[in-house]
Amino acid sequence: MKELATVIRLTAAERKGILLSLLFGFTAAAAAVALFAASGYLVSKAALVPPLYTLTFTIAFLKFISIARAGSRYAERYYSHLATFNMLSGMRVYFFRKLEPLAPGIFQRHRSGDLLSRIVGDVEHLQFFFLRVFYPPLVMLLVFFSTIFFTLFFSFYIALLLLAGLIVTGFVIPAFFAWRERRLKRGVREKRGRLATETAELLFGFRDLKMNRKLEDQKKQLTAQSEQYIGEQEKETGQRQFSEAVNTAAGLWFTWSVLAAGAYFASIGDFNGLFLAMLVMISLTVFENSAPMASFPSHYEGSRVAAGRLEEVLDDTEKVPDPEKGSALKEGPFSVRFASVSYTYPGETRPALKNVSLTIPEGTKTAIVGPSGSGKSTVMQLLLKSHLPEAGEIRLGGAPVTSLTQEEIWEKTNTVLQENHFFYGTVEENLRIAGENASEKDLKTVLIDAGLESLNLTDRIIEKGANLSGGEKQRLAIARAMLKDAPVWVLDEPSSSLDAVTEAEVFEALAERADGDTLILISHRLKGLEKMDQIIVMDAGTAVEAGTYEELMERKGYFYRMKKIEKDVMM
Repeated sequence: MKELATVIRLTAAERKGILLSLLFGFTAAAAAVALFAASGYLVSKAALVPPLYTLTFTIAFLKFISIARAGSRYAERYYSHLATFNMLSGMRVYFFRKLEPLAPGIFQRHRSGDLLSRIVGDVEHLQFFFLRVFYPPLVMLLVFFSTIFFTLFFSFYIALLLLAGLIVTGFVIPAFFAWRERRLKRGVREKRGRLATETAELLFGFRDLKMNRKLEDQKKQLTAQSEQYIGEQEKETGQRQFSEAVNTAAGLWFTWSVLAAGAYFASIGDFNGLFLAMLVMISLTVFENSAPMASFPSHYEGSRVAAGRLEEVLDDTEKVPDPEKGSALKEGPFSVRFASVSYTYPGETRPALKNVSLTIPEGTKTAIVGPSGSGKSTVMQLLLKSHLPEAGEIRLGGAPVTSLTQEEIWEKTNTVLQENHFFYGTVEENLRIAGENASEKDLKTVLIDAGLESLNLTDRIIEKGANLSGGEKQRLAIARAMLKDAPVWVLDEPSSSLDAVTEAEVFEALAERADGDTLILISHRLKGLEKMDQIIVMDAGTAVEAGTYEELMERKGYFYRMKKIEKDVMM
């Protein structure tokens, strides 16, 4: 039940829609019972040839009840669906607001296809919570208790039969099938997530699979996942249909019992036979309100699993809280200081950083170098507050990073990542992400400075920049950083796909734009570091050396050996 706590809270927020839908739903159901009861009474009464005005009054009552039933049913559908759609809207907003701060690290724990399945499929499934789980039991109880109270005026024993029918069809049978649902451990939503994941893998990796002649194997795997998903759906549908059949059969059995009991008590004079047809018609109609309870276990279990899968995404992903009121980050370039910082990624056992201490003065240019997996990019992630350190302290401009909001840090940094996202659209639209109000001249200038003279602002970029080369993607990301023009530059392997000549030209333009700013260059390449004010050498999650290029070469330590190996390889 705890998985549904958020869904219940969001549903309860639609109090007006819920109350009105319950009111009109009860009115419609009660009108249906009254309509059939009056019909049964009219048939019995007509057989006794009563005065014409009696029949006329009864027929007029039937017409009034018919109109009231139709109008109430329309109003019930309107308000119940309005409440459902508002609840779904609230659920989407709630889930997105909770999910958005987790975005930097969420793909470390969840694959994109599975996330899409949860965001779309599981949220959509929760529309059944109010319509099939929350609403039907309440209307059923209201209608049954009203009907039982009315029946008491005619026969105590038949009222007991209706009460027994309520218990059996409304609680016993649904509880039994709910138990079966738990025992079956159905995984429709899990199978749908796996199918979505495999489909995404096939689409994203189509070219590589084709080139390596593995496309057919992936297709077979996808087909197997599809068949498993269909099998789970068939199992769920079969279970629900069987539950509905049993529930309907039980309702009919109690209707026959009402007929038999009424006939018996009429025969011994304990019941007026004139009302027998009326009570039989009441029984036929009132058990229609317990019919939705047949699918209650399926929808309840589905809603519980869907809500649990959504909460699972929010619970098992590292959260980076922002202070309610952040400290002010100083204007202009700021310093960076790590004091005994350690960090391990969620789900990993090997620390990414171990007791790292480093200082980057404001207005200086610092290179952080080291082999792959040494922790260079993790330093950047912690600096940008994408994660928080497990131990130690990080200060930006003298302020603890925990007292600063992510937005403030990101606003004052020009960041180029190893992998940068490009949206479907034009070159201009992708640049304006960093400079919404930039002039056309500024856009063309940053393209030239980034070595992208060949691109026009109107050139089309397809999804994920698939029509750009690796070097063009990096230069376009650099152009975006230039356009933003913040006082701190954080560049993670910005030139790994560039040739030597283009790299030199781009770095020259960067140095000119970053003059007086704090610049942090993360790279595994050691070329062109002579102009850096400081070089920090990382290895196995620790900072093993720090100093200027000349100091590190004279020291003949780890950096010197790395530089010698690079030089020998290049020769």
